[in-house]
Amino acid sequence: MTSVQQSIALAPQSSCDADLAAGPWVFDLSPGYGPGASEADVLPDPVVRPGQLPEAYQRMDEAELHRRIRAAKQTLGDRLVVLGHFYQRDEVVQHADFVGDSFQLANAALTRPDAEAIVFCGVHFMAETADILSRPDQHVVLPNLAAGCSMADMADEDSVETAWEELLDVLGDTEPDGRASVVPVTYMNSSAALKAFCGRNGGIVCTSSNAATVLEWAFERGQRVLFFPDQHLGRNTAKAMGIGLDAMPMWDPRRPLGGNTEEALRSASVILWHGFCSVHRRFSVAQIEQARAQHPGVKVVVHPECPMPVVDAADAAGSTDFIRKYVAASQPGDVIAIGTEVNLVNRLAAEHPDRTIFCLDPVICPCSTMYRIHPGYLAWVLDGLVEGEVRNEIVVDAAVAADARVALERMLAALPRS
Repeated sequence: MTSVQQSIALAPQSSCDADLAAGPWVFDLSPGYGPGASEADVLPDPVVRPGQLPEAYQRMDEAELHRRIRAAKQTLGDRLVVLGHFYQRDEVVQHADFVGDSFQLANAALTRPDAEAIVFCGVHFMAETADILSRPDQHVVLPNLAAGCSMADMADEDSVETAWEELLDVLGDTEPDGRASVVPVTYMNSSAALKAFCGRNGGIVCTSSNAATVLEWAFERGQRVLFFPDQHLGRNTAKAMGIGLDAMPMWDPRRPLGGNTEEALRSASVILWHGFCSVHRRFSVAQIEQARAQHPGVKVVVHPECPMPVVDAADAAGSTDFIRKYVAASQPGDVIAIGTEVNLVNRLAAEHPDRTIFCLDPVICPCSTMYRIHPGYLAWVLDGLVEGEVRNEIVVDAAVAADARVALERMLAALPRS
């Protein structure tokens, strides 16, 4: 199987940015998210996640890096667990003890209570979540501290607090029936501070796997939902539940009342934050139409972070785990076009060679921040653990973690629909 990284290295012009062929340490210290799907997204100030990889690891060839990773894992044994997100590059995923989406990995971390170190090959908010749910004596490591998330950064604590105050000024705290006037729901792709905000204010965290269950939970407790930071997941999930678009106003944090009238907020069911995933925003109805024209009978499955017209035009939509199960349930000879991160699509195509599986987006454009995890960083942090040094540890403030844990435990209890 040719990995995404190998494909980009062999033909960099096929990628959205040829710089992806280089090691992430080349652009770790530059402003922004680096080359990839979210390259054009504005990095908020003061988010600073410096990269730090010794030059010796930058110069090591792939074979030596993989040898070091395997040797360190063998030495550390049960004292270590390596988690790998579906969107990670194959060169990293091959070393993971668990591979999954954010919901699955949040649970997987809990299955290894004896592990002294949890190395999370994902992005910053995922490592924060692992630290919140882990024991105080466990160390959570993010191999590259520059692996953030542009979507998560679109909703900061100050902006959400301001929005909350404005909403309560208009809506009050409670409804006549005793329910809350509004319940905050944050997507897993958000900072620990925003998860803590939800925990303090009667809210909950959701993933793409259990978003429908979470919205049902929220409506049992409140008249409205403030959903952040991904507008598309919120809109697509609420629409599938029968909520009309006129009851889903957008909240723009740069404008008073989010750019809405008081009446629009009073009549709202779901208030959507103006955020998005740069990877999934790349998919379009035109791509679906082209796939259907070139492959009659093709089945199209997309992630619910895609814009609503794309979800509506697809045959099915669901989380990364849903997409994997959709492909597994298909038949030899089937043709499947997928609208999600290219590393997962590439891996599914390799796992099912008797089917034609391809990414809707013809341009190889992986998640900019996920792509910052490279075998060099993984080898470096694992070598450190062998030497008794914890490198790139993620530690969430105890007070923040306590509130965030409340919202996360509600999330873990909100099981996805089968």
